[in-house]
Amino acid sequence: MKELYKSLAAFQQEVPNIYKNAKGYNYKFADLGEINDIIKPLLKKHGLGYAQPLQGTGVTTVLFHVDSGESITSTVEVPQGVKLNGMNDFQVLGSAITYLRRYSLSSMLGLITDEDADAAGEQVKMKTQVRDRVAESQEGSSPMGETPDQTLARAKAEINVTLEQHDYTRADQKKAFIFMTLEKNTIDSIEDAHLVADALDNEK
Repeated sequence: MKELYKSLAAFQQEVPNIYKNAKGYNYKFADLGEINDIIKPLLKKHGLGYAQPLQGTGVTTVLFHVDSGESITSTVEVPQGVKLNGMNDFQVLGSAITYLRRYSLSSMLGLITDEDADAAGEQVKMKTQVRDRVAESQEGSSPMGETPDQTLARAKAEINVTLEQHDYTRADQKKAFIFMTLEKNTIDSIEDAHLVADALDNEK
């Protein structure tokens, strides 16, 4: 892999942070078109290329060195049976595949394609009940003697209620909403709870 890694390191020295043209719930990110516009000339310069075929139920990303034929492969499984409000099955699948292609490619190339809104000075207002309660717990207003685990459990319970108020009533719908917000399936921290609460607030 010597030639591939050497070229990848050179590529990473030149590629800029790629912020720009799309917005998530709490951050801005570059979509696939924006990423490709920037990376393709640099990949060509350093003798690299990539492919992202669908294989079975996964998106496979292959990064290869043109001259040596060396390659790195990574496969991410597409979530199955996900239902989201306002989207049919094909739209949900297409959205998941697009997200995984962007995420996998960015990860393999070491790209920075997300810009936290707070880091950019765009403070997100705490409007939802769950966000307010999470904030209160961090400020010492939680019930006396409540442990961090209890605080998190209380926040997750509030989020569960709020999800149902937004018509995410089934377990797979809730899981999908959390995955699309956090890029993982579970709320593991108070910071995660903040992000999900903001996402629900933006749905209003």
